[in-house]
Amino acid sequence: MGKKNNAKVKTSTKKIEFELPAPSATVVSVVGNFNNWDVDEGLMVMDRYGVWTKSMNLKPGIYEYRFFVDGSWVNDPTCSTCAPNEFGSSNCVKIVE
Repeated sequence: MGKKNNAKVKTSTKKIEFELPAPSATVVSVVGNFNNWDVDEGLMVMDRYGVWTKSMNLKPGIYEYRFFVDGSWVNDPTCSTCAPNEFGSSNCVKIVE
């Protein structure tokens, strides 16, 4: 009889930094399929230069996201890959390897 391999496969995560320059904004979230599009789960913090940031640990995969800025959806100006969404606009795409 062979031995069973009971070792669990550990899926590592990678620290991903999201940032958006928006010095006049009052509330900014990064929202996507990584947090079930919940605007309250991705609240960002503004630094003294007016750049909003949020770090997340994500597993390898393809993620769609957008920023929610003072009640309006905004795409990441640094993102070069987008995918159409069901609302007639597009989501940004981030690939985590």
